Amino acid sequence: MINVTRLNGTHFYINALLIETIEETPDTLITLTTGKKILVLEKATEVISSMQAYLHSIGVYAANVKSGQTEGPLT
Repeated sequence: MINVTRLNGTHFYINALLIETIEETPDTLITLTTGKKILVLEKATEVISSMQAYLHSIGVYAANVKSGQTEGPLT
């Protein structure tokens, strides 16, 4: 789960595994695999960094890094 902030300032958590797309429109719009759309205050790069940290903490990130590659941003 990653912590994000609604436009009204309240904090909540999103399951990072359900995030399908992240857009800046100019607010950051997160679309989940369920079809739900959420506007948050964080920039897209912040959400992506939080996702990467979460995926790394549960071991999913390491499973996606091919052998011989150095760990870097998800693309």
